[in-house]
Order: sequence, then structure tokens, then C-alpha cells
Amino acid sequence: MALATRTGRRPSTPRTLWESTVGKKAVMAVSGLIMLGYLVVHMMGNLKIFFGPEEFNAYGRWLRHMGEPFLHSHWGLWAARIVLLAAVVAHAVSAYQLSRRDIKARPVGYAHKRRRASYATRTMRWGGVILGLFIVWHLLDLTTLTVNERAWAGHPYENVLATFSTWYGNTIYITAMAALGLHVRHGFWSAAQTLGAGSARRDRTLKALANALALLLFAGFVSVPVAVMTGVVN
Repeated sequence: MALATRTGRRPSTPRTLWESTVGKKAVMAVSGLIMLGYLVVHMMGNLKIFFGPEEFNAYGRWLRHMGEPFLHSHWGLWAARIVLLAAVVAHAVSAYQLSRRDIKARPVGYAHKRRRASYATRTMRWGGVILGLFIVWHLLDLTTLTVNERAWAGHPYENVLATFSTWYGNTIYITAMAALGLHVRHGFWSAAQTLGAGSARRDRTLKALANALALLLFAGFVSVPVAVMTGVVN
């Protein structure tokens, strides 16, 4: 006699989880939180520029050699880049596929208008596109130094000054940081709901935390180009 009965349910596997809407939302939430953690650390590193070129350039050298002597030079940096790249790809793919599902599920416009969503909610998709394009530009500007006309390899302090000494460098960066703030404001709260941290009692706290994180990241990142433009950092 069989000890177990057949329920007719398929066993849960990584593939079936990924194919489900809930699974894609979970991937989007987790990858978003990984990127958020990176952004906080990256912002703190950027603020070292206020302590002068020696400390900022030393921080750049530490990034290239972190993990030594256990790790070979640049291995730690590349490990961080690979994890971040995986998070960005997973986030972008899941967001795109969820968007396509949403469009297919509602091919005809609503008969009645839904309640007006917040500005951050209505611009999440465009914000994601803006941030994706910014990441490409940012890498070409301060990592490969391809588009930085006055780049000086091995001198991150001077390269940052070169970028923010141009009107287009400041415009691109500040616009992207505004999009980032809106993206984090909505995305953090949404991730909390997806991962089960949200509740009627905690909603106000989570929204306040999302607003604080968005404001902190925007102010922290934008303080660097503003400091260069005003001569505080030179």
C-alpha cells in the first residue's frame, strides 16, 4: 500500500518558481535589495572625496587590492562586480517580463480610471531605463575612462573632478540620481511587501524608511558634483 497519496501538484523547482509571477517578483525584490546595499556602500566611499585626494585615491587602490593577500589583486573587486552584474541582470529581466505579463493581462484600457498612482510608481519603468543607460555611461566615464576626456589612470580623485567640471557630466549624473531616488522610494517598499515584511501596522514605518533611504542616497551622491561645481572640492 502506498504511504503517500498523489496530490496532482508539481514539485516546486527553481525553474517553476522563476516562471511564476510570484517568483519573478521575489527575484526582483532580492536583487533590488542587493543593489541597494551596494549603493549605500558606494555612496559612503564616494564621500571620502571630501577628505582630500590622498585619502580618496588610497580608497581607490584599496578597492583594487581588497582581499589581499588571501585573494589575488583585483579578484575581490571582480567578485563584487560579478555579483552586482548578476543582480542588475536579474532585476532588469524580471522587471521586463513582469511588465510584459501585465500588458498581456490587460490588453484593453480600463473602463474606469484607477486611483492616481504616485509619481515614483508611474515612472518606475522609465526610471529603470534611465538608470540602465546611466550605468553604461558611468562605467565608460570613471571605470574604463573611455568618455572622460581628461582621465588620468590610477587617479580617481582627479577623474571625478574632470567629470564634474563639465556641464554634461553634472547634468547626466544629477538626473540619474533623481531617477534613483524615486526608484528606491517605491522599490524598497514594494520589495518589503513582496518578501512578506509589510503589514498594515508596518506600512507607515516602511514608507518612512523608503523615503529616508531615497533622500539619503540622492543627497549623498549629488553632494559630490555640487561640491566640485561650488569649489568645495577642487
